[in-house]
Amino acid sequence: MDTAYVTLSRQSGLMNEMRLVANNIANANTTGYRQQGLVFSEFVRDMPSNPSLSMSRAEVRNTALHQGVLTETGGQFDFAIEGDGFFMIETPNGNRLTRAGSFAPNAAGDLVAMDGARVLDANGAPVFVPPDAASIDVGSDGTLSVNGQVLGQIGVYRVAEPKDLVREGNTRFRPAGDVEPVETPVVLHRFLEGSNVNAIEQVTRLVEIQRAYELGQSFLETEDERVRGALKALMR
Repeated sequence: MDTAYVTLSRQSGLMNEMRLVANNIANANTTGYRQQGLVFSEFVRDMPSNPSLSMSRAEVRNTALHQGVLTETGGQFDFAIEGDGFFMIETPNGNRLTRAGSFAPNAAGDLVAMDGARVLDANGAPVFVPPDAASIDVGSDGTLSVNGQVLGQIGVYRVAEPKDLVREGNTRFRPAGDVEPVETPVVLHRFLEGSNVNAIEQVTRLVEIQRAYELGQSFLETEDERVRGALKALMR
């Protein structure tokens, strides 16, 4: 039965990874999406009067932070970060980080994300855009100005460690550690950053996971038949 337990733990990990990879593929065209992965680890359990049992676990998720493709959109309130950092937005549950820079001014003149969450500046205050502004100018560091008058600077923030990013939804992260402004941010105006998912690699990985899962399932069925046969033999 020990081999069955080991296989079951592996099957559970493969199923979790399959879900993550499928979600990556589904978000291959999502603005600002960051690819997820799963870290497998070994868990050794001491068994009384028997050799220790080695089982696999796949509970730790990691996030790929490499740059996605930057595409010029021409959108007046589209922004992308080149290099390190995240935009910070204000939500009812606290500040969140995102690379999805498709924004727009609301009726009050606050620059907001698609769901109305306000975009924050380098000092943590909402970014204001005059409602009557026909166009805005944006410096490479995210400084906004209208008719030569500086309005503020779009904040670009970073966390000390990638593990401090707790994913919420597909494009937002809750910072679990300290957050600090990026000293020399590079903000592109009228650009958006695409997903950093490598769709071909992820489809290939999904096929590999499915095959491995099917192999494990076949083994479990064979093991079940073997155990049933042994029990029947004992009952005769």
